[in-house]
Parts: sequence; C-alpha cells; structure tokens
Amino acid sequence: MKIVIPDDYQDAVRHLDCFQKLQGHDVKIYHDTVTDIETLAERFQDAEALVLIRERTPITEPLLVRLPRLRLISQTGRGAAHIDLAACTRHGIAVTAGGGSPYATAELTWGLILAAMRRLPQEINALKAGKWQTTLGIGLHGRTLGIFGYGNIGSLVASYGRAFGMRVLIWGREGSLSRAQRDGFETAAGKEALFQEADVLSLHLKLTEGTRGIVTATDLALMKPTALLVNTSRAGLIEHGALLRALQAGRPGFAAVDVYEKEPAPHDPLLSLPNALCTPHLGYVEKDSYELLFGAAFDQVQAFVEGKPLHLLNPDVQQ
Repeated sequence: MKIVIPDDYQDAVRHLDCFQKLQGHDVKIYHDTVTDIETLAERFQDAEALVLIRERTPITEPLLVRLPRLRLISQTGRGAAHIDLAACTRHGIAVTAGGGSPYATAELTWGLILAAMRRLPQEINALKAGKWQTTLGIGLHGRTLGIFGYGNIGSLVASYGRAFGMRVLIWGREGSLSRAQRDGFETAAGKEALFQEADVLSLHLKLTEGTRGIVTATDLALMKPTALLVNTSRAGLIEHGALLRALQAGRPGFAAVDVYEKEPAPHDPLLSLPNALCTPHLGYVEKDSYELLFGAAFDQVQAFVEGKPLHLLNPDVQQ
C-alpha cells in the first residue's frame, strides 16, 4: 500500500521502533507543513492511505475530491475534528482513530507550572547573561490549584497538585465533578469561583463546539494578578484574543501555553510577552507517547489491508 505521512517536523517517525510495522509498504514522509490545497493534492495524489499526526493537516472536501486513490486515513490519537468525516464517507474513505496516553501531557503541564511559578526561563537566561538571582518566584505548597475539566489528564494534574501540598479545586461538567468528589477533591462553587480563587488554573477540556471559547475575557479578568493560567489542551478553549489582552492588562499575571490558534506558531503574539511561557505543542511529543500513537495507527493500516478495519470513525463507509 502507498502510504503518506505528512507533518513529521522532527523526522521522528522513521526512527520509532513501531515503524517496522510498515515494512513491505511504500511509505513517503514529509517533514514540513503546507496548507494550500494544490500542494497537498500533489503530495497525496498517489496515496492509498494517509497516517496523520494529530491535527496538523486538515482533511477537507476540496482536498478529498483531488485524491481518487485514497482509501484510508489512519489518525494518531482520538481527535478527528480536523477531518470532514461526512466527506470521507461520501468518497468511500475509511477513517480510523487510535488511543493515547495522558501521562506525557500531564507531565509537561506540571513542568510548565513549576517553570513559570519559579521563573526558571528568566533565571536561566539571566544567568547566561552574567546575572544572579533576578526574580522572586512563587512556591506551590499551600496555594490553590484550579483544574477546569477532570478527565484523564486533569485528574493526573490534580494528583500532582495534591502531592505538592496544594489545595486542589475542580470545576467542569457534572460527571467531572462527581468523579473529582469520589477521588476526594474539593469542587468549586462555580466557574466564577474557580477563576477567582485559583493561584494556578490549568485547562483540561476537549475542544468541541460546546467548549470553544468557554474561557472568556470576563473569566480571565477575575483571576489574581499573581495567578498563572496554563493551557496544554487547545487554544480554542479561550475566547479569540482574550488571553493576549488579559496578560497585557495583568489579570492573570502569567500564562504558560503549549497550544495556539494556528500551528506551527513561530510568530504568535504571545511569544513577545514577558509574562508568557510558551512551548511548541510538546504535550504529546515524547518517545513513549509517539510509540503508542503511531503503533496504533500502523496497526490500523495493517488491519485495513487485511480487510478487518479497526476503530472506524465512519462505519457507514462499509455499507
């Protein structure tokens, strides 16, 4: 089978142990990201299968009509909002999705919290410039960690906060609140209280039409001028432009973000702010996580070749 893998920024895929699962197939890998339909259609024109790296390349109707040979899209991870599933079904293209692990993103989230609160990037850069102890960081013990969304990742981050001696405060949907209470965590009186009381507030929601823009400028304005907002989930959870304006106004005083409205994001305005710690969507970019994500995606390719597709997101395509 002719397989194309786009968006492998780091040239990582062919070095994974699980890449051996594609032996015998004709695999083409691209190491950059393009967005125009003409270039994508040219790159994908001979592909019978695409293995997509998360949501880096949108798959739309105008692109699909240019790809008559395409039979399968194997998605790394569960998220498929970037794929027009209805169009894929109309064109007879099966779409499969795998799972993932919450640990890599949860660990990065905690690393960002520690780095931002103790001002580690500023101190590291100052030391390299010949300076010594230029800031006064803020410790975590005894402070309030707000978790917005108590799913697989949010629950791990909450447990880290507990281990560090923080007061952990949860808000989310009814199911999240019930699970948090069963795990012995305090739940906020409401969304407003979560934003007002948190010294560190971390977002752990899936991006859906119901959660897009769920964090508003009004919410951010409720935060303390010493507080830190952390987003390792999706940029679209925050109202467009609201975080930039909030940081410029000083409420919250700091942010640590790993996700952006448009990625790659080398020119995002958040990067220019001294009170924003920015990383290039590294949450899932870790060796064990990649082995899990791509191993599942390659298994889905092989299962499709054998006529036994796994984890179809559009089962109607078989009818």
